[in-house]
This record gives sequence, C-alpha cells and structure tokens, in this order.
Amino acid sequence: MSALRLVPESLTADGFAGYGDVIEARGRPDLIINAGRCGRYHDLARLDFGDGRPGLSVFDAQEVVLPHRVDLVERHPMGSQAFLPLGGAAVMLIVVAGDAGGVPSGLRAFVSAPGQGVNLQRGIWHGVLTPLGGDGQFAVIDRVGAGDNLEEYRLDPSAVVVPP
Repeated sequence: MSALRLVPESLTADGFAGYGDVIEARGRPDLIINAGRCGRYHDLARLDFGDGRPGLSVFDAQEVVLPHRVDLVERHPMGSQAFLPLGGAAVMLIVVAGDAGGVPSGLRAFVSAPGQGVNLQRGIWHGVLTPLGGDGQFAVIDRVGAGDNLEEYRLDPSAVVVPP
C-alpha cells in the first residue's frame, strides 16, 4: 500500500484548535510588567498534568528535510505536552491526528513560523519532534508522575510530508 501524502499547512490557532494551542506572542501584551519594561502574554496554553506535576525538559532534536516519511505517532493519555523552540531551528513540522477507537485518524501536518510553539492536548496523536532548517533545542513542558503516559502507533501505510 502506498504512503499517504501530506502537504503541511501554516500553523494557525484556528487550524490547530482541535489538537491543542499555538503558543506565540502576537498583538499587544496582556499586561505590562517589570516597571514597564516587559510585556506579558498571559496563559497561552491549556496545560493539563492530570494527577502528575509539570516537568520542564530540554530536547536536542535533529533536523529533517522534506519530503519526510512519518511511520510512528504517539500520544500522552495522562497529560498535555508543550514544545517551545529555544535555539537552532526556528521552525518545526507538527503532524497530528484524531482518534478512531484507539487508532490515529485524519493525519494533518503543520509548519510553525519562527517564534511559535505548540501545546498538544492530552491524548492527541502526534509525530515526534521534527525541526526543519537545522537541528534545534526545545523546551518541553509535560507531565511527570506515576503511570504510563506514552502510547506509540506504527502507521501502515506510512505518511509522507511533502514540501508545500
């Protein structure tokens, strides 16, 4: 069976709403703080850690180049997972899917813009961290606690994300 062909969309809050949050500083800040020298963009993601606690990690991820084959997706049933670029690659490929009885369904691909991160809601199928345009470091905020918070699914057929 041939691979599913995905053309990535630009990452927007509306387009990504069914999967999680786009994290970015746009427009006017919600608050001006620190003696007027800092704008605060407040509460940008619906973080959800269930019965765990928030953990902050740094991931070093290797660059991918389009076309890119996606044959594995994963989800975290016990908490959300946020990715914020720190250095290196300024953009990332985000592959997400709905769920049809425990099986990923309706794969979609998005490409972030510089300065955008994402927060994937609890239970959302997604591809692994995939920087474009160079290796990258990412701050990852996710659930730390007891229990198995990782499910993986091998796609057969796989999907191929092609350049837009």
